[in-house]
Amino acid sequence: MKAAALVRTKGALAALVAGWRRKGLSVGFVPTMGALHAGHAELVRRAARENDRVVVSVFVNPKQFGPNEDYGRYPRALPADRRLVSAAGAAAVYAPSADEMYPKGFTTHVEVEGLSDLYCGKYRPGHFRGVATVVLKLFNRVRPDRAYFGEKDWQQVRVLETMVRDLDVPVEIVRVPTVREGDGLALSSRNAYLSADQRAAAPALRRALEAGRQEHRRPHSRPETVAAAVRASLAKSPSRSSTPPSSRAGCSSPPTSERPGSLTTSLSK
Repeated sequence: MKAAALVRTKGALAALVAGWRRKGLSVGFVPTMGALHAGHAELVRRAARENDRVVVSVFVNPKQFGPNEDYGRYPRALPADRRLVSAAGAAAVYAPSADEMYPKGFTTHVEVEGLSDLYCGKYRPGHFRGVATVVLKLFNRVRPDRAYFGEKDWQQVRVLETMVRDLDVPVEIVRVPTVREGDGLALSSRNAYLSADQRAAAPALRRALEAGRQEHRRPHSRPETVAAAVRASLAKSPSRSSTPPSSRAGCSSPPTSERPGSLTTSLSK
């Protein structure tokens, strides 16, 4: 296994990618915050199948954390991350510092209005502004043909798809199905925070979303009946979610191609 090149600066990254482009090679991109797991490895493998070279970024982005969130204790494990993505087929790991990404005097931000304030965004004000800002900067530095995101972070993917569409960013967003534990819990770097009791209760959310999906498939289902099915399933569990699942699609005005309930359907995949 050849280790992925470790790149720290935008100048070095630009030179590396320019060399690939001169050879006519395509570039895939997987942005991450590190503490990588099998779900990230699947993103890299998919990117490696569909592109000649793959860049993985590892950057814990301070702009997407609220004042009382876990920026300081978010797990950081760059050597292990580099080994994992190298084995999955990455050619380079871009691991910039915060000063490299946000130099002194940085004042510009990107915000997808409306969608960023729903669901998770309602409870984490400014989170998706931070996500959109850092991802656009990374797109400008890597200049990939395709970028790969897990469907687990469904609202994030919708925010970034909207940003790319609205700002004419020449990148194809590729959704990759969620990778799960045997009991249905989606793999996440933050699963390490769960206590034994919380870990045992966590799969109840997947079961609730699956109940919502089954209701959504009924010919005459409505947003209210989908939401009721989700809540009824959750009521059977000792766990409680701080963000009750919604049965509306992931934007203030759902696309006509998405029936009510598509948020629940997507999240339960």
